[in-house]
Amino acid sequence: MNILILGSGGREHALAWAVKQNPKTDRLIVAPGNAGIALLAECADIDILDSVAVVNFCDENAIDFVIVGPEAPLAAGVADACRAAGLLTFGPSAAAAKLEASKAFTKEICDACAAPTAAWARFTDAAAARAYIAAQGAPIVVKADGLAAGKGVIVAMTEAEALAAIDDMFGGEFGAAGAEVVIEEFMAGEEASFFILTDGTHALPIGTAQDHKRAFDGDTGPNTGGMGAYSPAPVLTDAIQRQAMEEIVLPTIAEMARRGTAYQGVLYAGLMIENGRARLVEYNARFGDPECQVLMMRLGAQALDLMLATAEGRLDQVQVTWADDHALTVVMASNGYPGAYAKGSQIRGLEELPEDSRHMVFHAGTAQRDASVIASGGRVLNVTARGETLREARDAAYAMVDRIDWPAGFCRRDIGWRALK
Repeated sequence: MNILILGSGGREHALAWAVKQNPKTDRLIVAPGNAGIALLAECADIDILDSVAVVNFCDENAIDFVIVGPEAPLAAGVADACRAAGLLTFGPSAAAAKLEASKAFTKEICDACAAPTAAWARFTDAAAARAYIAAQGAPIVVKADGLAAGKGVIVAMTEAEALAAIDDMFGGEFGAAGAEVVIEEFMAGEEASFFILTDGTHALPIGTAQDHKRAFDGDTGPNTGGMGAYSPAPVLTDAIQRQAMEEIVLPTIAEMARRGTAYQGVLYAGLMIENGRARLVEYNARFGDPECQVLMMRLGAQALDLMLATAEGRLDQVQVTWADDHALTVVMASNGYPGAYAKGSQIRGLEELPEDSRHMVFHAGTAQRDASVIASGGRVLNVTARGETLREARDAAYAMVDRIDWPAGFCRRDIGWRALK
């Protein structure tokens, strides 16, 4: 098969790495890709938000299967255009991707199907939102309704923080994403990520992971897109996974189908676990980043077979084969991230690191300059390893981190601490 993956981050590098291992893959193209992806696939410089450009490229290159990586092309309807052109496509329609693109829409779906989640209210007016916060008190959660690159959520521990978040959002810090704001009850517990494939009718859980959102050790500092992750997440026990499927995931899939917007792709459920039960924090319409990196490290070549079954509507005919192991990824980010950071610093030592089924550096924000790899983003590298135990995976990942010569970057040194404490 000729396969096109849309995206340029660590998630797409991990997807390409897994897909490349499958013998069904003949030609693999990633658009636009990055310096690491270019080592295992062709990279194409096309605008992945331009449906016409994507469809024309697929036609010109005899693409058989399109995998949409990030959320922005999904929200822009790229998957719809590909399907309309007769292309086998992995990723939900724009209407179904509203589960990520609109926090308020997700809350409406939860209310309609009685899925357990936080109490909430929606606002388009700053004064009304401020009054609601004053009435509710803190802690409280303030969310930009739309897509904000994983940064539009403020868990405010004080009223002052919550009011500042309202000012920022209605003041335009998150652009159009913050034109409407959702304010939620603060949920105590431990957060984890649950990944499910669905073809619109059938659903197949494919793994759990736990992300580290805060920038610095001990879960301190500003919120980020994710500074590391590990899989599986011990807090998501078999019993809690069953409860999440029965009370949250399956009712959501049924409600989406009832509305005529059947969901097809990966459904990423962010869950808050307390007292042995899960409540929904949010849905994402794509693989998480950096959770995808640890999932792909454990799934390997079968990831392509599972995505094909999803796109072809035959998920009920496949199953996941898991090794009894663990994977952990450490994000190396540019100094200053998630605030202002410089681009263009050189990264040395990558060519000396192992690249095999147990060790991989996935590139998230890199580019090639002459013979050098340079940093071109905030989150730059995902240093990933597998092990028989989580401790073994962690030690292997950090051993690789310590061999990378990049003074302009930093990482957390405590990824996996909750499961290892």
